[in-house]
Amino acid sequence: MTYSSLSNCPVPTEQQPLNEYQELKSAWLFSDCTRNWLGYLKKMAWICGFCWLVAAPVAAASFSPQKEAIHFFLCSIGGASIGAILALVHLYLGWSYVRDRLFSSVIFYEESGWYDGQTWTKPKELLARDRLIVSYEIKPILRRLQITFAGLAVLFVAGTIVWHLV
Repeated sequence: MTYSSLSNCPVPTEQQPLNEYQELKSAWLFSDCTRNWLGYLKKMAWICGFCWLVAAPVAAASFSPQKEAIHFFLCSIGGASIGAILALVHLYLGWSYVRDRLFSSVIFYEESGWYDGQTWTKPKELLARDRLIVSYEIKPILRRLQITFAGLAVLFVAGTIVWHLV
């Protein structure tokens, strides 16, 4: 049986991939990934700054900021990066989930609970629309998150080198 429009879709509204995408796109932390690079980096800086406020006292307990300033700085930044990494993983998993749901030709959904799962095959027009959204909207977001992961990895390696040199 072929469905010609979304009105024939048996998938509940909140489980339709396009609606999941719209909801994710408007969610608090996830919406920042859709902004320009500057807006995105500002949000990441706020997250790192907040995490640094938590990590700095822990680092100060191990390394005196007056006597071992470089070790204190590197340790507190390393601790703060844990929060940034967790936020990035959360963002990446959320966007990946929606990407997979939009890209898939068959949608799994639940009618009333976990025990009554069903599948629905998308019509060609909806599949083409959803795959365009993946290509032009979600893949750039995932690429941005991958670049951020790579940047954090480079900073972590640079911090490790500096730690061993000092």
